[in-house]
Amino acid sequence: MRKLLMFFVAMLTLAVATPTAHAKRSIMELPLFERAVLIIKKYETLHRPCHWPAVGYGHMVQPGEPFRKGVQLSERQADALFRKDLMKFVSLYKHMGMPNAILLGTLAYNIGPGAVNRSTVYKKLKRGDRNIYKEYTAHCHYKGKWHRQLHQRRMTEYHLLFAASAKW
Repeated sequence: MRKLLMFFVAMLTLAVATPTAHAKRSIMELPLFERAVLIIKKYETLHRPCHWPAVGYGHMVQPGEPFRKGVQLSERQADALFRKDLMKFVSLYKHMGMPNAILLGTLAYNIGPGAVNRSTVYKKLKRGDRNIYKEYTAHCHYKGKWHRQLHQRRMTEYHLLFAASAKW
């Protein structure tokens, strides 16, 4: 019952946060990629200069990139960088088909593709086993400790990107 309540709270929160450019009645009417964008933006937020080397919506600056410490990206710059990064991660898993690629790309955006490739979630989906709720929502630790907001994020991602798009 609690999981169902959390699911509806997450859907309501994301529906309210939908930008006017995507003004639709429900987040469920958006394409999977756009749902993933809204979910990640909600939980990542726009990073400030004090979060260096993270810029935009959680992009980690790599050597040779043109970003400077102490300079905050505009919303437009951050959105473009974020979408490029997310598309890169989703394309790593395109061989898994949709919605698996979106879900794995979303997870990779947060924990990295190496961790995703070693995960039970990836191995189960590769075998065709869609029973991944427990394994997916287990990716909610930060610095070795269970984190409630990460758990809520994983539940939101699972329900809005994976379970809701399942065609049985």
